[in-house]
Amino acid sequence: MSDNESTTSLEPLTGITVLEMSVALQGPAAGLYLRDMGANVIKVEPPEGDAGRYHRGVNNTTPADALGPGFVAANRGKKSVSLDIHSAEGRAVVERLLANADVFLSNYRESFLEKLGLDYETLAPKYPQLVYAHVNGFGPEGPDKDKAMLDGVAQARGGLISLTGVPGETPLLLGAAVADLGGAMHLALGVMTGLFARAQHGKGQKVTTSALGTMLWLQQWELQQRMITGKPLTANGSHVPNMEGPYGVYDTKDGGSFMFANAMGEESWDAFCIFCELFELIGDKDWDTPGKRLGGSGVGQSPEAVRALFKEGFARKTTKEWIDFMYSQPELILERVRSHDDVLTDEQNIANEYIVPMTMPIIGDSRVVGNLVRLSETPGSVKGPAPVLGDDTAAVMTDLGFDNSTIDAVTERAATIREEIFQAIADS
Repeated sequence: MSDNESTTSLEPLTGITVLEMSVALQGPAAGLYLRDMGANVIKVEPPEGDAGRYHRGVNNTTPADALGPGFVAANRGKKSVSLDIHSAEGRAVVERLLANADVFLSNYRESFLEKLGLDYETLAPKYPQLVYAHVNGFGPEGPDKDKAMLDGVAQARGGLISLTGVPGETPLLLGAAVADLGGAMHLALGVMTGLFARAQHGKGQKVTTSALGTMLWLQQWELQQRMITGKPLTANGSHVPNMEGPYGVYDTKDGGSFMFANAMGEESWDAFCIFCELFELIGDKDWDTPGKRLGGSGVGQSPEAVRALFKEGFARKTTKEWIDFMYSQPELILERVRSHDDVLTDEQNIANEYIVPMTMPIIGDSRVVGNLVRLSETPGSVKGPAPVLGDDTAAVMTDLGFDNSTIDAVTERAATIREEIFQAIADS
């Protein structure tokens, strides 16, 4: 379901409450998946809020007090409770939230959680039904278990950057936060597994994963290749390091680009060769089956030679000509490299509600990436925009049974600390 309305039908996690204490992307995006699937996600933030609220990124001309795009993306539909956890009143709120929660989710450093008394060893005896979910940069064990992480360093530590870019040049970062968001996906999966295990076996447990582990998981094929052969893979520009066929990206006559994967039938292969005037490849025994074209059959001809031919062939036609030809050949696995502008208007993304409209505070009408997992009988849904800092503190505390004087004390203390912090920043 799109826009700001929640579905009235039963959702997979209806009745599940998640206490989220996380920042940036990796933790919050895991909470986002749980929210889309119907969980009540209460995001507890310090008085100044999650720093992601204020990260504007590039080319951002929205009003200065608008939420940062990363925060909007990873926190839509949640409730925000802002408090000082170091105060007695703030700690009492967290304790009561824990008593009512099914899941505690965090990407704070474990050493910090220990100082707060929010580590698993402290909470498990008090809340034996709690699924305690923690994600970090480099895993729960080892010398770097408490080392700080941002997305790019997990890409670097996991070896993914070493396979990205042009041989002999500086390796390239990927164009998206795949370590953070991959870690979030694994944490969400871990939470779902923990909830299922609790339903089966009657008790909660600790669930952990990391950005580094995710990088290895995403490179299972490449790492297995290295472990079996003993030979390293290297960056290969616009081609996949572990494939030796023409599989790769090529430029058109007028500056467009296409990703060629394969021709699954001989008619489509012949049509392709004729279209881009690579007549010498028709009937060539080195490339006359889909397996050979993927470079998986020990072909004799070098991949460099066929890639050079492809480069010439693609450059003979315009982008429009390639688009028309692509749609005339259903057995040809070929796709135009699209910009984000193209992605946001792609009818395939709109039809599947991968991109949905949403009205947001201050920003107004915009769009968000939707709920990508579809269940036929208990579907999830996009719930609404990211919360204003502390907007739900009073309502959540009322639901927990706190009196008005305690609610006022918690909200006023948070507001005072927030003002002091922002004033100090302004004065610096």
